[in-house]
Amino acid sequence: MKSRPRANSTLPGSRHEQSSPGRTGLKRIWKALFYSLDGLAAAFRHEEAFRLEVLLALILVPIALHMPVSGVGKALLVGSLLLVLIAELLNSAIEAVTDRISLEDHVLAKRAKDFGSAAVMLSVINVPVAWLLVMLG
Repeated sequence: MKSRPRANSTLPGSRHEQSSPGRTGLKRIWKALFYSLDGLAAAFRHEEAFRLEVLLALILVPIALHMPVSGVGKALLVGSLLLVLIAELLNSAIEAVTDRISLEDHVLAKRAKDFGSAAVMLSVINVPVAWLLVMLG
């Protein structure tokens, strides 16, 4: 049986060197920021649903911030929109990893992708629910 590298180990040619000496503190956080920006750019470039959700967030966040509701209400409105983006990123990651493992149809691959899709759907449903509850007080 082949041994698999640990999730936090450094792989040859990998940019992610979290466990490497000298990659601690602010330098590690700075590098992590750029990995995150790379992820956002890749999602925007490759995922049409993510682009649409970003567009909607760009429209709705300013509206939420100008609503005559409390700070907590504004946080709930904006948070519901951010939750959609987070769910979409995680769904895209699940799909990418599943496709990387195999493009063949498999019941577990379908289940993983369906779970991710369901998470996105629930986060999208959460937006109008949160907005209505905040607006109705």
